[in-house]
Amino acid sequence: MNTMMALLSVLIMLIDVVIWMVVIQAILSWLIAFNIINVHNGAVRTILVTLDRLLDPVLKPIRRVMPDLGGIDLSPMVLVLGLVLVQRLLPALLLDTGLL
Repeated sequence: MNTMMALLSVLIMLIDVVIWMVVIQAILSWLIAFNIINVHNGAVRTILVTLDRLLDPVLKPIRRVMPDLGGIDLSPMVLVLGLVLVQRLLPALLLDTGLL
């Protein structure tokens, strides 16, 4: 029981980290779009490239399924909503199956 609870806690923390990465990437893209920060800055470019490489494999399938809305990309919001849904449903499902 304690092992399953610990694994669930670690999974929920990892989901939280991914959600924060999506939020940081969105904020950075807005700051770049409004010319508040510059991509020529090495630190900004490194953070942006790292986040793109980490999140693109998760966001690309969502972008393929979603309709084209022009310049608006709602795939990060869909990803965050899906992750929050998993965070909320997973403990309940494990309790219902008797694993917790």
